Amino acid sequence: MHRRKILVLNFGGQYDQLIVRRVRELGVYAELRDCDVDLNSLDLTELSGIILTGGPQSVFDEKSLKLNPQVLDLNVPILGICYGMQALAYHFGGKIKESDKGEYGKTPLTVDDKAKLFQGIPEKSIIWMNHRDSVVELPQAYKKTAWTDNCPVAAFENDEKKIFAVQFHPEVAHSEYGFNILENFVINICKSEKTWIMEDLGQKIIDQIKEKYKGEKMICGLSGGVDSSVAATLVHKAIGNNLQCIFVDHGLLRKNEASQVMEQYAQIGLNVKKVDASKEFLDLLKGVTDPEEKRKIIGNHFVSVFEREAKKFGDAKYLVQGTIYPDVIESGKDKASVIKSHHNVGGLPEDMLFEGVVEPLRELFKDEVRALGESIGVPHDMVWRQPFPGPGLAIRILGDITEEKLQIVRDTDQILREEIKNYGLDRDIWQYFTVFTPLRTVGVKGDQRSYDYVVVVRAVTSVDAMTVEAANLPYELQQKLSNRMINEVSGVGRVVYDITSKPPGTIEWE
Repeated sequence: MHRRKILVLNFGGQYDQLIVRRVRELGVYAELRDCDVDLNSLDLTELSGIILTGGPQSVFDEKSLKLNPQVLDLNVPILGICYGMQALAYHFGGKIKESDKGEYGKTPLTVDDKAKLFQGIPEKSIIWMNHRDSVVELPQAYKKTAWTDNCPVAAFENDEKKIFAVQFHPEVAHSEYGFNILENFVINICKSEKTWIMEDLGQKIIDQIKEKYKGEKMICGLSGGVDSSVAATLVHKAIGNNLQCIFVDHGLLRKNEASQVMEQYAQIGLNVKKVDASKEFLDLLKGVTDPEEKRKIIGNHFVSVFEREAKKFGDAKYLVQGTIYPDVIESGKDKASVIKSHHNVGGLPEDMLFEGVVEPLRELFKDEVRALGESIGVPHDMVWRQPFPGPGLAIRILGDITEEKLQIVRDTDQILREEIKNYGLDRDIWQYFTVFTPLRTVGVKGDQRSYDYVVVVRAVTSVDAMTVEAANLPYELQQKLSNRMINEVSGVGRVVYDITSKPPGTIEWE
C-alpha cells in the first residue's frame, strides 16, 4: 500500500494552513479538513498519517471540539499539536487544567533524546508556545518526552499506539527545530512517500480536467496575475480552444496595465478577449464606501460580464477561476472566521447562470502556484508578476471611488514601481503598492498653505501571503518616494509608510 498523504484535521487554530504547507515542503501531499469531517466521505486509501491542529477552545467547555474516535481506527500514526495534544490527552483520560501562567512566544524546551519524535533534535532548543491550558497528568501508558519551565508536559508519546503530541507549534519558523520534528513524524514515523512534485501535479490536473470536461466550453476570467494565468494555461492544455479567456478592464487597473497584460497573453497563445466594462463597474461603485460591499459588487458584476460573454461563446457552462488556498482560508471556509471575502470565493452570486466553477489551483499556496506555472511553461515574467487583487484599486482607495482618487493611486503606484525597480528590489519584495486615504493634512507648497491627501506606501515580504512582514525599505528610497509623489502627483500632500505585519493586519487595506 502506498503511503502518500497526510490528513490535517482542523480544530480552528491560526496556523492550520501552515502545517499543510510544511508537510508539502517535505515533498508529501497534505490536505486540511474539519476535525468533525465524516471520514467515510474521504479517500483514505493512501493515508500515511494524521495531524491534529491547534485551536482557540478549551477541552473543558461542553461545546468544545473533541477528537473523533474513528480517527483511532485508521491505524496510522497521529500527531497532536497544541489543542490537538490536549484533545488526545482528554480522550485517553489524562488531566488538563488551566495554568496560573500562560506561555506565549519563544520558550526554551528540554527534550528526552530517546523519544522517537525528537530523534536528532538537541536536548535544549527554542520553540513557539501559544497556550494557557496544560496537560498535568498523562493518560495511562503514555510517557513525557519534553518539558519547559512552566509546562511540565510539553510533549508525550505512545510508540506502541503510534500517538505523538506536542504542546508547542513546530510548524512556525520561530521553533528552532520544528521542521525537523515534522520531518521525523511525516517521513520517519509515518513512512510517507515523497510524491508531491509540481511537474507531476501539473500533468495530473490537466488529465483530470481533460477527462471530466471533455467537449465542454469554458470561460476564464483573467486578471493578468499569476493565479489566473496558471489556471488558464492548465485548462487550455486540457481543452484547447474550448476555453475562452476574458480580460475585463473594470476601470480599476493600474497605469497602462490593460495594454501590458494583453501583450503578455499574446505571447503564450491563449484565446483571450478584452472587454472594457469600466463605466459599468464605476457606476455600480459610485458612493459605495464599505470594503465588503465593494468586493461583493465587483465579484457579482464580474460574473455578469462573464455570463454575457459565455452566451456569445456557444453557451459555455463553466467558469474557470484562479482561486488559491489562502483565498479560501480568508473567506471563512472550514473552521476559519471570515477575514474578508475574495471576489473569486465569497463574492460570487448564488444564482449565477454557470453550471459550475472550475478552480484547478484551489488547494495550492502561492509559492506552489509559481512552481507549477514554471513547470508547465508559463513565462517567467508572468509567473513572478507582483500579485494584484481582483477588485483592483477599489480596495486601495479608502471611502468612495472617484476619478481623482483613481488618478492619485495610479500615479503614485507608478512612481513606487519605478523606484523599487531602480533600487533592484523588485524581486526581493513580495508586493508593493500605494493606498489613497481620505485624510487631508496642512502643508506648504510654493510658500502657500496646502491641504492635500495622505498617501500610504505598503511594501511587504512573504512566501505564501498567509503571513507577511513589512519590507525594510532603505531610507534614501523612502525619501525619494515622498519627494516624487508630492512633487509630481497633484493632490498628494504627505506620504507615510505602513509597517504593519500580517497578522494582525492584512496585506491590502480593505
